[in-house]
Amino acid sequence: MVLDIVSNKSKNPSSSQALRWRLLLSYMTVMMTILGISALAIYKYTRHNLYEQMDRRLEVLAQAASHNLVAIKAHYGKRQKRGLIGNAPSSQTRCYLDDDGDLDIPWQHLRQPDQGVEWFDAQKRLVGNAGTLLNDLPPQPGWQFGQQKKIRTVTLPAYSGSNSHKQLEGYIRANQVTDEIEVILTRLRWGLGIGGIGVIGLTGLGGIWLTKQSLKPIEQSFEQLKQFTADAAHELRSPLAAIKTSVQVMEYYPERLHPQDLRKIAAIASTTDHTIKLVEDLLLLTRIDSDSLQETVTWVDLCLTEILEDLLELFQSSAQAKKITLESHLLSNIMLKGDGAELARLFRNLIENALQYTPPGGKVTVAMKQERQNILVRIEDTGLGIAPEHLSSIFDRFWRADKARTRRAGGMGMGLSIAMAIAKRYQGKILVTSQLDLGSCFEVKLPIN
Repeated sequence: MVLDIVSNKSKNPSSSQALRWRLLLSYMTVMMTILGISALAIYKYTRHNLYEQMDRRLEVLAQAASHNLVAIKAHYGKRQKRGLIGNAPSSQTRCYLDDDGDLDIPWQHLRQPDQGVEWFDAQKRLVGNAGTLLNDLPPQPGWQFGQQKKIRTVTLPAYSGSNSHKQLEGYIRANQVTDEIEVILTRLRWGLGIGGIGVIGLTGLGGIWLTKQSLKPIEQSFEQLKQFTADAAHELRSPLAAIKTSVQVMEYYPERLHPQDLRKIAAIASTTDHTIKLVEDLLLLTRIDSDSLQETVTWVDLCLTEILEDLLELFQSSAQAKKITLESHLLSNIMLKGDGAELARLFRNLIENALQYTPPGGKVTVAMKQERQNILVRIEDTGLGIAPEHLSSIFDRFWRADKARTRRAGGMGMGLSIAMAIAKRYQGKILVTSQLDLGSCFEVKLPIN
């Protein structure tokens, strides 16, 4: 599995910038969710009210028309006996009922061609109609909505007699098209969409301002923490140097010490060296974070091949002590511009990391190749490997996997973090390939110019 760590990191100039974007995106996500739910609720509520008003109008229209059902049925029966009509009312029947296509009843006001009324007998046969909007479907009691024709219908049963002896006389169906409501809903959707875009824009501007304000205390605390770390590390250098000098003096005269104290002195020396390295790492990270390193370092033409050869010679003894094979495949006289101490620190951390995670009998290989205007240096080992879920975290400061903690002595998890920071200063990147229990490969890509 390959992960381009540095290229992802370089997209965010700083951790505070990345945090600012995450907070802004979280704020925008919450606000857009609330806005979407609110717009949907407004749309649903408006749609429900519009159709409810239409249903009430249709119900009143059907109830008003139900008073004419008996007379219409009687007239339909007479004309059917005379043989003037078949199974459906003819145009003569409609003309007889209403000379202008509408019923002559004062409470009925059909909006042609948007409305229509149909009368049916108890056997659901059409016996009369008014208006021009008709429905071909058989009557079904209750509310109906035709999706294809966009016709809203209501069918009500009509009874005669008292409540205890009711007799079904037939059905009255009132129809109305929904075009007017659909026009209103379309305008509402456009309004909500355009208004939503405007609100999202204003929310984004407000979110940027709120995020900036909310991060101010955090950034101030972080700056104070960095300053404290730098001051503390700087103040610790002098006493640590004094302790190291004293220990070296005692080790130089072992005959003055009790034999049982020699191991204690060696432990003190090892702990002092480890603490000094930790202080140096903290100072280096602090300078990198504050960009003061770039102001104090002068870049010159360097031979990367010589730097790697010196490092390999330095680690050869420790590799032999662990029975690890340290191989190299370097190009000759590869020059680039930079700072020798920084580049040595970059590759020293990677080689040291490979040796520390490789068991006895393993192998660490350092290889170099040129690719156009870039130099690629590969540090490959046959060590523990890195789990895929941990690849994105290996360059985080003070991070180490649990399995690594059990196998590694010492270290604070800052070596890879420093290597990544130095690579970024050179506009480079680090590619990581790793498999559990098979090993890892760190490939550093640096521009020549």
